[in-house]
Amino acid sequence: MPNTAAGEPAIHVEGLRKAYSGRTVVDGVDLRVDAGQVVGLVGANGAGKTTTVECLQGLRRPDAGRLRVLGEDPVRHPERVRALVGSQLQDSGLPDRLRVEEAVRLFAGPQAGDPGPLLETFGLGHRRRLAFGTLSGGERQRLFLVLALLNRPRLVVLDELTQGLDPAARRDVWRSVARLRDGGTTVLLVTHELEDAQALCDRVVVMRDGRVVDSGTPADLVARHGGEVTVRFSLPPGRPAADVDDLGRLPGVTRVERRGDAVALHGRRPAIAHAGAWLVARGGEAGVPFDLAVDQPDLEAALIALLDAPAPPSAHDRQEVA
Repeated sequence: MPNTAAGEPAIHVEGLRKAYSGRTVVDGVDLRVDAGQVVGLVGANGAGKTTTVECLQGLRRPDAGRLRVLGEDPVRHPERVRALVGSQLQDSGLPDRLRVEEAVRLFAGPQAGDPGPLLETFGLGHRRRLAFGTLSGGERQRLFLVLALLNRPRLVVLDELTQGLDPAARRDVWRSVARLRDGGTTVLLVTHELEDAQALCDRVVVMRDGRVVDSGTPADLVARHGGEVTVRFSLPPGRPAADVDDLGRLPGVTRVERRGDAVALHGRRPAIAHAGAWLVARGGEAGVPFDLAVDQPDLEAALIALLDAPAPPSAHDRQEVA
């Protein structure tokens, strides 16, 4: 049984480092995931995300760092950690001739419940007798999710959760992950699909070149790094230039562009509400332009800004400064 103390995080990592053939791929990572959270690890290829989660599961031995997973040490007791964690890894595979129902029996532990509801949830109930090699890419991905959840783990690691899924299946998976979280299961989500992270994650950790460059709620990251909002609309013909001056003084507006009757307001999020109030005050609901549109930054914009920023110092550089 795990010896997690009350209030102890499900995952606690300090100073994780890992190198292959002299090339550092994880460089001083600190990570905390509280119980019952969905936390996303995002970043470009080669950022160190998969190596980090492999170290957490005891699949790779780190070169340095302190790791605790559900109260256990994955370096000293990897078998204990693997017994507590359900995982769906990006490069998972099964023998082509193995049937779906045989895979479920193979992976089921003593704590596994009836797999039927899980298979139905992920659209595999009618595929029980099919061989793995005959499944589509999306069906294989859903089977790996079933196997990850089969033994009712307290922590689930999901690598590229919705890869190969169509939009309807993706939303089914989102609902399943939300139910896991609501039931107290902790989820660590490794993904390139920022729509998944935005929809599911309580916190997002951004990695670059083996280091954590920022973390926070999706909204926090967007606010810090996503850039300006833009409100676009057309003024009625003949509106005076003074109106544009008024718009430039609205709270949250940093600049105004006007080309003919087309206006674009740029600024912080409060500019959206104040622009709408300005329009209604001058013409009522009928005065709201038909082409009113709002462009808001999203998690993708924030991630691109973070990845384009100057590289953070390495762990070695930080020690030199200290």
